[in-house]
Amino acid sequence: MLEQLDESECLRLISPGGIGRVGYAGTFGPTVLPVNYVLHDGTIVFRTGQDSLMGEDLRTGIAGAEYKIAFEIDEVDKSAQEGWSVLVRGSAHHVDSETERAAVLEAGVEPWAGGKREHFIRITPVSITGRRARREDAHR
Repeated sequence: MLEQLDESECLRLISPGGIGRVGYAGTFGPTVLPVNYVLHDGTIVFRTGQDSLMGEDLRTGIAGAEYKIAFEIDEVDKSAQEGWSVLVRGSAHHVDSETERAAVLEAGVEPWAGGKREHFIRITPVSITGRRARREDAHR
């Protein structure tokens, strides 16, 4: 059984933060990478290395232009044969100002991998969609 989720339910599901996947057209073709994220002031915030391939790939080189990306978060319970998936589409905004950086530091997002990952990226959602899947007989 597949159920479409409205935006408010999607936001409720992803609000605790955790692990999501960033999808974008990278230097070497379609790229999907896992990151730790938080939902902060209506945006998705994650960290990467300043000179990382992702950080470079997500820069347009045009002042004020932001790279369009997808961000996917899901949770699956294999034993119950159910789960949900949320897809956020929007722009990747590089947090460059000190004021904005101070605000996202308070959000407390930690990088997926260790090492120095001091560059913050915010995704400003344009579209938030989701769905929940479960066995048809799961709730009888």
